[in-house]
Amino acid sequence: MDVKDGPTARGTGRGPARGTYAVGDERRARILDAAVEHFAQWGFHATSLARIAKDVGITQGGLLHHFRTKEALLVSVLEASDEHDTERFFAEECESVADWFHRLLDLTAYNSRRPGRTRMFNALVGESGDPDHPAHAFFARRYRTLVADAAQSLRRGVDSGELRPDTDCESEARQLLAVMDGLQLQWVLAPQAVDMTAELRGYLERLYRNLSTTGGGLPSAAAE
Repeated sequence: MDVKDGPTARGTGRGPARGTYAVGDERRARILDAAVEHFAQWGFHATSLARIAKDVGITQGGLLHHFRTKEALLVSVLEASDEHDTERFFAEECESVADWFHRLLDLTAYNSRRPGRTRMFNALVGESGDPDHPAHAFFARRYRTLVADAAQSLRRGVDSGELRPDTDCESEARQLLAVMDGLQLQWVLAPQAVDMTAELRGYLERLYRNLSTTGGGLPSAAAE
C-alpha cells in the first residue's frame, strides 16, 4: 500500500498538510503583492528579488521556492492581475455595448484605487517594447486578445442593432484601448489633476452617441 493511502494520511495527518498548503498560498500572495510595488517603482531590470523577499519577511531562497526566477515572478504577477480583473468585471457576458462600457468605467475607477498595480502596468508595458524583455510576449499576446475581445463586443452591438452597421469594430476597439491606456498614463503622472474615470466617461459618451443607431448618449447603468 502506498503511504499516502494509509491511515495516517486519512487521519489527523491531513490537517497539517492542508495548513501547509494554506501557508504556502498566503505567502505566495504576499510575494505577488510585494512584487507589484517593486516592479512599479523600479521596473523589471532594477527590481531585486532580495528586496522583495525582505519586504515579505522571508529569505530569497524562500521566494525562489515559489517563483524560480525573476522572469517567472513577473509573468505570474501580470497573469494574476489580468485574471483577477476578468473575474471581477467580465465573468458574465455583457448584455449590450452600453453594459460593457459601464464595466470599463468600473474597471477604470477600480484602477484609480490601486495605484501600485497601475504604476506597475505603465512601467512594464513601456519596457516590454524591447523584444528581449521577459514581458514582451505577455503584452503582445494581451493586446491581441484585448483588441479581439473588444471588437467582438462591438460586433455583437452591430448584430443586435444597437450600433450602426458600418461600425469599424476593430479600429474602434484599438482606439478605445489607446484612450484608456493614455488616460491611465496621464493619471499616474498627475493623479490630482486627471480624473481618468470622468475623462473616460466623456469619451465613451461621445463614442456611443456616434456609433449607436439611435444617436443617443450612453444610457445610465440603472436604465439598462
